Amino acid sequence: MTARARRVLMSADTVGGVWSYAIELGRALAPYGTEVVLAAFGGHASAEQARQAAAVKNLVLFDAPWKCEWMDDPWDDLLHAGDWLLELAARSAPDVVHLNHYAHGALPWPAPVLMVGHSDVLSWFRAVRGHEAPPSWDRYRDVVGRGLRAAAHVVAPTETMLRSLAADFGPLLRATVIPNGRDALQLRAADDKAPLVFAAGRLWDDAKNLAALEAAAPRLRWPVVVAGSTAHPDGGTKQPRHVHVLGPCEPDEMSELYARAAIYASPARYEPFGLSILEAALAGCALVLGDIPSLRENWYAAAQFVPPDDPDALVAAIDRLIDDAALRRDYGRAAHARARSLSPPRMAAAYADAYGALLAAATEVVCA
Repeated sequence: MTARARRVLMSADTVGGVWSYAIELGRALAPYGTEVVLAAFGGHASAEQARQAAAVKNLVLFDAPWKCEWMDDPWDDLLHAGDWLLELAARSAPDVVHLNHYAHGALPWPAPVLMVGHSDVLSWFRAVRGHEAPPSWDRYRDVVGRGLRAAAHVVAPTETMLRSLAADFGPLLRATVIPNGRDALQLRAADDKAPLVFAAGRLWDDAKNLAALEAAAPRLRWPVVVAGSTAHPDGGTKQPRHVHVLGPCEPDEMSELYARAAIYASPARYEPFGLSILEAALAGCALVLGDIPSLRENWYAAAQFVPPDDPDALVAAIDRLIDDAALRRDYGRAAHARARSLSPPRMAAAYADAYGALLAAATEVVCA
C-alpha cells in the first residue's frame, strides 16, 4: 500500500493564482486524510481569503507579511520568512513540506521537500521583455537554483514550465508534470451567454498583456470587461481607458462574470498554466489566447491563438467569434471538455502519489 502523508506543510502567497491553487488542492486532499498547514506570505491574507481557508475543513491557515522572492529587495523578509516557516514545521511536524516557492528549499527541513515551480523571473524576462534577466537578478538566480537543487521532487503544471526550469537552473533531481485543477461545480455557464468579452488578471503585469486587449477594445463591437488589480505590490498603478475595469472581484462575482461572458480573452506573453483560463473554460467561454507554448500545450484545438504582440490578429480572432454564434459555441464546448479533464481529484491523486513516493524514499534511507 502506498504511504500517505497525514500532514503537509504547504507554502503559498496571497498575491496571485498560487493562493487559489493551494486552496483547491487542500480541499481535494481531504479524501486522502491529509491535513494541510497552509503558510501564506507576500502580505496578510484578506478577509475573503481567510473565509476561503476556513471553509476547507482539513486546512489551517497561518499568514505573514513577508515579501515573496520575486518582489523588490525581498532578502531580509525572506530570512524572517524562513525562520517563521521552520518554526511552523517544528510545531506541526509535517510528513512532507510542499513549497510553492523556491527561496527556502535548502532550509534544514524535518521532512522531505516537494517544490512546485508555478513561474519564475528568468523565463518571465525572456517572454515579456525579450531578453535575459539583468545582473540585478543574479542573487535571485542563485537562491532559486539552490532551492530547486535541494528539493527531493520538483513539480510544474506544464511540460513547458518544467523544461524552462531545467534549462535555467540545471538538472532536477526528480521532476514531474501535474496540471492544476479547478472544481467544475463552482463554474457553470449561463443559459444565455451575453455579448461580452471578459478578461481577468493583474493589469500591471505585462505578462498578462492586457494592454493588447486595451488596444483592441475600441475596434470591437462588444464591450470588454476586465477584472483584476491595477495596483502593483511594489507601488504604482496601471489604469486602462478603453476597457471597463472592475478591479479585484470576489469569487462569486468572478463566477458570474465567467458564466455570462461569451468570449474570454487572454493574449498572454507569459502564462505557465493559467488558472483564469481554466475557470473561463469550465464556464463555457470561447477562448482567445496568446500563442505561447504553455497555452498551446493545455488548449490545443480548444481555443483560438493569436500572436501576443499583434493587436490586429486579436481583433480579427474576437470578431470572428462575435460574427459566428455556432463557432463560439463549438469553441466553448471544446474548451469545456478540455477543462473537465483538469479536475481537482485528478490533481490531488497525483500529489498524494508524489507525497507517498517521498515518504517511501525517506523510509528506505532511514532503513539503509
